[in-house]
Amino acid sequence: MSSLHLFSPPSSSSSTAPLIRSPFPSSFIVPSHLSMARTRSVRCTPMRSKFSSSFPRIYAFSSNDIKVGSNIEVDGAPWRVLEFLHVKPGKGAAFVRTKVRNYLTGNTVEKTFRAGSTILEANIAKETKQFTYKDGAQFVFMDLTTFEEFRLTEADVGDKKKWLKEEMDCNLLFWNGRVIDFELPIIVKLTVVDVDPGLKGDTVQGGSKPATLDTGAVVNVPLFVSIGEEILVDTRTGQYTSRA
Repeated sequence: MSSLHLFSPPSSSSSTAPLIRSPFPSSFIVPSHLSMARTRSVRCTPMRSKFSSSFPRIYAFSSNDIKVGSNIEVDGAPWRVLEFLHVKPGKGAAFVRTKVRNYLTGNTVEKTFRAGSTILEANIAKETKQFTYKDGAQFVFMDLTTFEEFRLTEADVGDKKKWLKEEMDCNLLFWNGRVIDFELPIIVKLTVVDVDPGLKGDTVQGGSKPATLDTGAVVNVPLFVSIGEEILVDTRTGQYTSRA
């Protein structure tokens, strides 16, 4: 076994300092900036596990942070904030008045929170799935990676079905492992299947006419739009935006 280099930290005392056995071979010269007297401590950052996202997340925030679109958990149920208003009365404590929709029941109610109070944020995850087909009264969405199917009922889909078309990618919302809602694309491309001819030559002037789309939805379109044309519709407002 080769001999080991022995070194000790500098000492102002004449007494012999305890020897420290070095892991380096005798031929290895330790740079002065790494000497024991000047070595800096290094903080080790733990690696992030790729499975950490599978554990439930529960966040709390202040009622003052509520805004439209916030997902909150109240009385053990997830709610979506539709409207909010911060109120500061002349007498008494300030509060936040909200209109919220229950994801599970679809009911919309008003709830009031004391200003600055702590509210749980609902742990809702979004995953993109494709609407593949309608099976009786059920709407079937599929994960194109795992081919797992998720089914929503007529009640779950509601009025959104008038914009829903096969092979359309949507966001499914999950809470506690179950699908509670889904989000349509903001802009969808649909085909006009029925519309009045309109007035000849009236392609620039204003005016509109109702048109039936391939999903069954009826929207107002400009007079120049004809049967067979593809148009873009904003699903938030139900309004025509342009030709596709």
